[in-house]
Amino acid sequence: MAHLFRPRIRETLQIAKQDAQWYSGYDFLENPPIELFNDAYFTPKMVAVPISLTMEEILNNEGEAQIMDVMESYITAAESSLMDTMDLALHSDGTANGGKQLGGLNLAVPIVTNAGTYGGISRVDNAIWRTTTYDANSAFSDIGTQVDSTTIRPMLNRIMTARSRARRWADLLLMSPEHYEAYDAATTSIQRIQKEGGLAKLGFSSLEYIGGGKRAEIVLDGGIGSNMPANTTYGLDTDSLRIRYNENRNFDKLFEGDGMKPINQDAIAQYIGWMGELTNANPLFTWRLYDSNPAA
Repeated sequence: MAHLFRPRIRETLQIAKQDAQWYSGYDFLENPPIELFNDAYFTPKMVAVPISLTMEEILNNEGEAQIMDVMESYITAAESSLMDTMDLALHSDGTANGGKQLGGLNLAVPIVTNAGTYGGISRVDNAIWRTTTYDANSAFSDIGTQVDSTTIRPMLNRIMTARSRARRWADLLLMSPEHYEAYDAATTSIQRIQKEGGLAKLGFSSLEYIGGGKRAEIVLDGGIGSNMPANTTYGLDTDSLRIRYNENRNFDKLFEGDGMKPINQDAIAQYIGWMGELTNANPLFTWRLYDSNPAA
């Protein structure tokens, strides 16, 4: 069945710029037509976690004999499951479940940058639409061939200089444990700069990169259940890379009240859901550093 309405998230992109002209006296000023903007489009993805329990379970845990608020506990567990699902998706390429999964960082900031289509735009045909990837094993022969405490800052300095313009650069560095430990070891307790506020206040292990007149928050993505690729750093321009979500479906219940009651069962069914997509409006300042051979 064809969909009568398929919503899209559109990101307006500047795909060209006007040419300046030096002139004097009565020179003619050129003003040719130019297609300055175009749109990338992303299809919102939907995900839901089910909740079902019988009224017997609810009634047995009410009043003075209550051991726990069963409905609230089920909702909390569903929200935790949805968070785990979202974390997996944020590091994905969006191909799971027949392409219904959120397109994560492995799609937005891939290792191979000149292949496939992203946001409805071919990366093969449009170099301007590619992010940048650096393999530590081969991209910095004068610095080293693997990420460690002596090479990580020179590598980051090289990348941050190459992928910046004026006041735009990757302001968030998302690091795997291997890269985070290397950066942490590269600093002494006097030099180490703990980032206050920002993502640190949300419970993330966070440092701050300062180099070449640029600042960026460094966040560790690791621990139990982490889906972060090993030996990887994502340099993310947060002004361009965004999580777009529907305000009516952001970890919200699908049905009003406690949920839906089946016609012939004394039970309740409910879902916790989310709708949205990860989008990119400008790939110029976003990059990926990985170590293809950390033992080299």
